[in-house]
Amino acid sequence: MSLDQFSMSGKVALVTGASSGIGNIVAKGLSRAGATVVAAARRIGRLQQLVTDIEIDGGKAIALEMDVSIRQSVVDAYAEAQDQVGVVDVIINNAGVADPKNFLKIDERSRDYVMDTNFNGVWNVAQEGARRMIDAGMTGSIINISSVLGLHAQNGQTVYCASKGAVIQLTRALSLDLMKFGIRVNTIAPGWFRSEINAEYFDSPAGKAYIERMPAKRLGKIEELIGPTIMLASDAGSFVNGIVLPVDGAITAALV
Repeated sequence: MSLDQFSMSGKVALVTGASSGIGNIVAKGLSRAGATVVAAARRIGRLQQLVTDIEIDGGKAIALEMDVSIRQSVVDAYAEAQDQVGVVDVIINNAGVADPKNFLKIDERSRDYVMDTNFNGVWNVAQEGARRMIDAGMTGSIINISSVLGLHAQNGQTVYCASKGAVIQLTRALSLDLMKFGIRVNTIAPGWFRSEINAEYFDSPAGKAYIERMPAKRLGKIEELIGPTIMLASDAGSFVNGIVLPVDGAITAALV
């Protein structure tokens, strides 16, 4: 296998939730591998710095406003992307939210808030993107970002666990439905990576104690998600389809 198979040159990669965290770093990694990046998020203002950083680094990127939970917003963003840079043939379904609560305290509004983004949003973005690839006669790759909490459960994360588990099963089903069109669908299930959401917890005594119980004895670095993403998105992963790839320092192996 030539290392050229890992190149993203000529590909147009949509990254949702690109304004911060995993989406932001992965978008930069895809650009460095040669992809044109379509950075999408609800708050387009936060995407401008990402586009600037990519352009300074010699890449090409555009920023688009997209609320993945609203079908028309997704359709409009895809149409604009196609007008500006061509058909998207790599989709990184990364947008996600959390609302940690015990099951008995979750009301319909809380449940729907998480499911509308984490599951319905993945559905909307994958479906519209797949339709456009098929209409253009193009093959492609869809990568849905799930979580280790889609593989095992944790107290106080009922709706989040349910949403991420649903994404995993959606991925498996989509891989079968879209295979005949040359569109591969896979899931990355990240373990624990430091973010704005969890930094306070992992700096606390309880959080530090949990890190010590992890097999790797540390949190992941978001940059460590770039390699797995590029493998699944590029021709290097041409026969990888319908899988769940934990990137978690063996947390799922140890079930901690």
